[in-house]
Amino acid sequence: MDWLFNPVADGEFEEIKNTSLGKLVRDQLLGQILSGAVAPGQALRESELVERLKVSRVPVREALRELESSGLVVSRKHSGVYVRQLSDDEVRDLYQFRALLDSHAGRVASRLPAERRQALVRELEGCTEAMDGAIHASNPQAYYRENLRFHWLFIDYAGNKEIAKSYREVIQKLHLARLKNLSTDSHRQQSNAEHKQIVKALRDSTTMAHSDYCAELLDHHVTHAHERLSGLAE
Repeated sequence: MDWLFNPVADGEFEEIKNTSLGKLVRDQLLGQILSGAVAPGQALRESELVERLKVSRVPVREALRELESSGLVVSRKHSGVYVRQLSDDEVRDLYQFRALLDSHAGRVASRLPAERRQALVRELEGCTEAMDGAIHASNPQAYYRENLRFHWLFIDYAGNKEIAKSYREVIQKLHLARLKNLSTDSHRQQSNAEHKQIVKALRDSTTMAHSDYCAELLDHHVTHAHERLSGLAE
């Protein structure tokens, strides 16, 4: 998904002739972190990145600073830069914040004009169908991608750029604990059943109470996702 993943292939760096190498290096490293190619706790060694990406130290340092400011890596004095490992408290706080954002987006989406709201419903139904297919194929990665798309559609249709920016940062951080809360078929089935309830509530939204119900379902859905991750729910 372009809003979350934006990697650049290693071999492309030698051919790129512009002034945004720092951003390109950042995007490359971001893609590796979010894809799991670089795991939480793993070191990002400047000298190795310079050699592999065929760039100078300046854009590498710029990229690492940006990743640190976004909370995805941490710099340790006299040790180097490492991919963040989130504590349980950090994950809890991020899920609580995400629940607020999802709930708000659900309320806004429920109050959209009928034609636009139904257009969102059709896109969301496509996601739930794709997630059913991923469950049937036992493909958790495919499921996870569609799950991200499902939630991002609410944020996108809500139309608030600042909320979208914050949501992207939250999801990128939570991705460091990726797939654990969707690690079994039963979790994926439960998750998608909740998705379908949310879509139905959105489709049926004709009153203020209906829009509040859609927001409530999204809040509960994100809370359940955290419970699954924490092992608090079956």
